[in-house]
Amino acid sequence: MNNLAVLKPSYPKVRGLSAFAGGYGPKRAQDMIRPCIRRPWKTSDLGLRRKVQRRPLVTVARTVKAANNGAFSLTKNEKKYEDDNLRRVFDSKPFWQEYNRRANSTAKLPTGLFQNRYLTQPVGFIRFAEEIREQCARLVHEVLQASSTEQYKNIPRKLDLLSDSLCRVLDVADFVRATHPDVHFQRSATQAYAYLWEYMNILNTTPGLKAQLQKALSTPEISSSWDEEEVSVARILLKDFSNSAVDLPEEDRQRFVHLSNNMKNLGSKFLEEMTPATSYFHLQTNEAKGMDPALLQRYTTKHGRVALPIGSDAAYKALGSIDDDNIRQALYLHTKNVPRSQVDTLEQLLETRAEIAQLSGFSSYAEMSLADKMAKTPESVNSFLTALAADNASQVAGEIEKMRARKVQGGKDAPIEPWDLIYYQNCLNTSLRSKSRKPDFLSAFFSLGTVMQGLSRLFDRLYGIRFVPRETSRGETWDPEVRRLDVIHEDEGHVAVLYCDLFARGDKSPNPAHFTLRCSRLISGHQIADESMAGDDGMARAVSPSTGQLYQLPTIALICDFPRPPDHRTPTLLSFRDVQTLFHEMGHAIHSILGRTTLQVVSGTRCPTDFAELPSVLMESFAADQSVLNLFARHWETDTPLPYEIVAEVLDVQKRGQGVHTETQILYSLLDQAYHSFPPSSRDFNSTKTLYNIYDRYSTLREPRGISPQGFFGHLVEYGGTYYSYLFDRAIAGKVWRQVFRGGKDGGGIDRQAGETFKDEVLKWGGGRNAWACVSGVLGDERLKDGGKEAMEEVGRWGVHG
Repeated sequence: MNNLAVLKPSYPKVRGLSAFAGGYGPKRAQDMIRPCIRRPWKTSDLGLRRKVQRRPLVTVARTVKAANNGAFSLTKNEKKYEDDNLRRVFDSKPFWQEYNRRANSTAKLPTGLFQNRYLTQPVGFIRFAEEIREQCARLVHEVLQASSTEQYKNIPRKLDLLSDSLCRVLDVADFVRATHPDVHFQRSATQAYAYLWEYMNILNTTPGLKAQLQKALSTPEISSSWDEEEVSVARILLKDFSNSAVDLPEEDRQRFVHLSNNMKNLGSKFLEEMTPATSYFHLQTNEAKGMDPALLQRYTTKHGRVALPIGSDAAYKALGSIDDDNIRQALYLHTKNVPRSQVDTLEQLLETRAEIAQLSGFSSYAEMSLADKMAKTPESVNSFLTALAADNASQVAGEIEKMRARKVQGGKDAPIEPWDLIYYQNCLNTSLRSKSRKPDFLSAFFSLGTVMQGLSRLFDRLYGIRFVPRETSRGETWDPEVRRLDVIHEDEGHVAVLYCDLFARGDKSPNPAHFTLRCSRLISGHQIADESMAGDDGMARAVSPSTGQLYQLPTIALICDFPRPPDHRTPTLLSFRDVQTLFHEMGHAIHSILGRTTLQVVSGTRCPTDFAELPSVLMESFAADQSVLNLFARHWETDTPLPYEIVAEVLDVQKRGQGVHTETQILYSLLDQAYHSFPPSSRDFNSTKTLYNIYDRYSTLREPRGISPQGFFGHLVEYGGTYYSYLFDRAIAGKVWRQVFRGGKDGGGIDRQAGETFKDEVLKWGGGRNAWACVSGVLGDERLKDGGKEAMEEVGRWGVHG
């Protein structure tokens, strides 16, 4: 989904750990711009099982009773049962099946997906969408007919309810069409989505809605009565109306619509046709010295030649292992080239965006996309990136020098080239890895249930919330392996619902993801009295004990692709990278959970793109902190605690090459800004020439000519003009970790006061407060409060290496 909107649905967050979260960029520092590849997950070697005493089980009946107690705070014994139960619903399939059996055996009728009463059958999506559209029509009428001061004062909340109504269908449908295994549900969700998406675009180009909102916002008597959330919502929606060309003359508006549709189609085409110029790289077996023998055998043809598929993991593994410099160079060039038609598609997309920006009154698409972000302007983004590059320069130089020393040690007295990076970094990393432990030794301390238990314990320490497993009703989930967790606050009680779809299956994307299915929102007394506006479709709601007000609860789906347990006795064991991924995704979830605003347009992760990654990136620091790991990391069979020196060794390996990795991301970000900063009159624009200009000016190593890696830069489609965001949030997250959580020293990673500070200054606001005010507040630095170019430069000087 793109901009447009009063009424835009909340975007799912697809996030990984290296590059622009979730596959936003290369998984390795040394990759330049490469295709997005579906990497199969590999089940860990489980050869460490020994005949030892297992941790004691608690009975299902007893844990079910504790989980359904309903109390916000528990006795010590009840909390222990609940805590043990959380681990077992993920680590023991028989336990989960017995735990969940009772609810399903007594249910007479399915409750519907997410307990939504419309979604008991696929056709329910259509009925749901039709009723929502009728509700929206009534709301639109009320806004357009507003005439009194009191009616104008209510416009932000009316429009927020309008947005929420649309998102009730659009967000759920978007998730279901991408995730549900039943093709009938997929089709109905797609139809409902298209039906309301078209209606939403009509609303976005309705001049009367913008005029009413603008009148309310510009009348001091009215806007002065609004709280901070209402002001934020009004400004966000007014900007979205403007970006939808609502003020343009009819001819220009039609041109805008045509260009917007063309932009969407070109973006889809660019992603679909992201293939290398040549499909295979051929070499003789004697030229592949150093390559993994098993991999070599797999790709050796019956004629004795090796055929490596370009764009596959095999090609990149070969690039990091083949000893011959010339072969690596040739392979590198093959991996960086796309067909000329792919470059043409990209340039057409960029030209279309430039014309859209001009029609909307902006000098460039970058200026248009940044107007509501923390950065505000392309100049500020470039100031941040150049300051970050200066901070990173010495680390890059040191890493390149170590690689060159290794190259010289191997008898090659020559500079490091781009095709050397993966190879020599692998050589250096090999020297760090312990030879005394099997690769799966660390994963034995990270069963999936243990990690989920650890996250609950951590959030209980920091924020006073915990995860409580709940039986799912018949028809509530899209797969039997999906677990439901209710999120319970020590004072506020039930505050969110989290569906965990964490195990691999054939029809599922391997990319980790966080989806907001329903945002937080206060349901006013007026809406409760008017049943047609109450929106009670069966999904989670609860009364706040502190205020007595009824809230729509955030409902979240967390998607991962971890290997299924090999048998009923052995749990899924996670690698340390998997643990970091889960912590990262849970950072998005905690933002959705604690960003409990009264208006859904600014709830949770619905905040500026260059602020949304802060909580998730920060969580990666917790995943590596000793005091946090001490809360839960124990051997799945022996119950012995994790020796932290093993983690320290892994972290040391991960840090190798981080300077080069960061430079790569800086280059991507600078390229993104350059691509989106030219005016539509620049008929001589050339994306390849622009790429060379950026790399020649800012890269430590010179890229060879004759390549077109921009054809693999898929994240230009969704993140045009904002690719810098992940680096920006990583710099802020590092500063918050060091300053607020004391870098984990003296138990800082589990300190309640630090957690409350981060919650009060950042998480609880969602997008309802100026993001710079959040950063300034959490760090206690008034210089940052108003943002601007100087503030962006300051963040760049913080660096991303800690």
